[in-house]
Amino acid sequence: MNRLTRITTILTFLLTVVWSGWSAESGNDKPFLHPLFCDHLVLQRDKPVPVWGWSQPGAKVTVSFAGQKKTATVGPDGKWMIKLKAMPASAEPRTLSVSNATTHEVATATDVLVGDVWLCSGQSNMEMGIGLCNAPHDIATANFPQLRLLTVPHRIANTPVADLSCRWLPCSPDTILQGAWGGFSASAFFFGRDLQQQLNIPIGLIHSSWGGTIAEAWTSAEGLEPVGDFNDVVKRFHDSGNEQGKVDYAQAYQKWCEEKDPGTREGWEKTENVEASWKSVQMPQPFEQAGLPDFDGMVWFQRTFDLPADWAGRDLKLELGPIDDFDTTWINGVRVGGMHRYDLLRSYAIAANLLKPGRNVVTVRVLDTGGTGGFTGQADQLRITLVGEQTTASISLAGIWRMRDSAPMSQLSSPPSPPDANNPNVATALYNGMIAPLLPFAIKGAIWYQGESNADRAWQYRRLLPAMITDWRRRFGVGAFPFYLVQLAAFQAAAPEPRENNWAELREAQAMTAKTLRNCGLAVAIDIGDAVDIHPKDKQDVGHRLALNALAQTYGKKVEFSGPWYRSMKIDGDKVHLKFDHTDGGLVAKGGRLTGFAVAGADHKFVWAEAVIAGDTVVVTSPKVAQPVAVRYAWDINPACNLFNQSGLPAVPFRTDNWPAITSKSK
Repeated sequence: MNRLTRITTILTFLLTVVWSGWSAESGNDKPFLHPLFCDHLVLQRDKPVPVWGWSQPGAKVTVSFAGQKKTATVGPDGKWMIKLKAMPASAEPRTLSVSNATTHEVATATDVLVGDVWLCSGQSNMEMGIGLCNAPHDIATANFPQLRLLTVPHRIANTPVADLSCRWLPCSPDTILQGAWGGFSASAFFFGRDLQQQLNIPIGLIHSSWGGTIAEAWTSAEGLEPVGDFNDVVKRFHDSGNEQGKVDYAQAYQKWCEEKDPGTREGWEKTENVEASWKSVQMPQPFEQAGLPDFDGMVWFQRTFDLPADWAGRDLKLELGPIDDFDTTWINGVRVGGMHRYDLLRSYAIAANLLKPGRNVVTVRVLDTGGTGGFTGQADQLRITLVGEQTTASISLAGIWRMRDSAPMSQLSSPPSPPDANNPNVATALYNGMIAPLLPFAIKGAIWYQGESNADRAWQYRRLLPAMITDWRRRFGVGAFPFYLVQLAAFQAAAPEPRENNWAELREAQAMTAKTLRNCGLAVAIDIGDAVDIHPKDKQDVGHRLALNALAQTYGKKVEFSGPWYRSMKIDGDKVHLKFDHTDGGLVAKGGRLTGFAVAGADHKFVWAEAVIAGDTVVVTSPKVAQPVAVRYAWDINPACNLFNQSGLPAVPFRTDNWPAITSKSK
């Protein structure tokens, strides 16, 4: 379990999580006017604007705003909708009025502006409030009455829901600090502030994010179909809302293990299957520190212990402390328990007849889906104890265990989703609960800061992220709206030598999406990370770089919006000449000698390289590689890299050995 997910789980228990969607919403309990249309809202300019709500079927509803008057008939499902004609931007406060002559229902929204509305979503680096970002001056001066803020509450649902509890707030030093985790999204605020000041029009920010969440949770069932990897998970989650659809999770997980895990298929829980290939390791400690660095996936553990003769036939308890993430535990080949949360202490009852005097065996199968995995507790938490007896006697299980890795996450599909009503990490769960209620509100575009929780499946993210973007564009119904991504910031310790790295691959997937999908852009954050904190506090640069993308690509401003972007490679003897776009007057090695480049020959073994700048070209060499074939730059979770352009924007990390030829964006 990575640090981000740990923090998110803690926050989940501190926050009030609205759990709904497990029963169908009835038209009778829906509001006359959708809650999005409340005081201080911003309506989207230059596009038809849907306005909707619910009332008595067959009734006539009238909507009035800015000289327009529209009437709709409530449908059989109780829903009504009109579309206001496109309007220019306006900072004039006006009132939106809605009435139903049949039922005498009336609703109004005052102080309504017309401008551009942006959806701001992702995981915790989008959710992180400005109060946590060392920005006292920005908070104290946040008097922007034409910048409006709305936060979507956390909500999980197994089917799309229609409404939500929310309110629009004019931006002020007080309102910007309102929020469960340090106030309003810092990344969103800095983005919106830049736009409002540069464009001088009202800007509405809809913040809908949840820390530690996966991209597939934010995508609809239909949107995930082209990816093909989540169909079974989506069906189980959808069916979980019906009693006849509920399944035994332990059985579903065991079946998945039998299909995907070689250790399960070969019966490693049986004591006779332990071979010399199992390593002797000290426990407890995460398996990354016990000989499996950078490993996510399935790992097996085994420990023998001697039971005193006078303990035989008595009720006992097996305690293993916390295990990250999923465990299944056997004693003498018989399953005694299993849990699917990293933060729960494992404590399993042992039947009196299961243990025998003398040698016994504990076997534990552990699935870690990302970050730290395995036994993460203290030595005194691993033990066998007597149940219901006044004694402190116990059998310690700390010490030497046997360990064997079975399958990395790259060879495993997503496991069945645990039946946890507070678990947002289920495909479609957050689309249903936190995106669907916004539809079809008219928006200008979206910004997205997410990826840490999908880093162990970077190749899948190449398909998943474009599928999510395409899904949202289809759902909101305003065309291929602008979509700007924040690339993952640096994190953890730098590696001494070049290596493969899943965060680097995830950054590549983000860059490929921005490069190939029409109307997308990338805000690089490789230089503003924090080695010891997955939540870097510099969100000013994040918001500013997102705003540069929007100002240049959406609003047509003549500003540089990207750092150097690798274009092509030419090999000349032992030298590699790299050409770049977005050099903005020339390349710069920030802080001195150019760093971050590695080169490889035909053996594909990368070594650090010397790199020098020549105009808009970088020349890469190494005395260890006489015939280079590939170059990588900033290819690690926290690389030492310093290539910028004259605008002070960092280069996009890349590798030439996997980057496809890109000539134009897809439509």
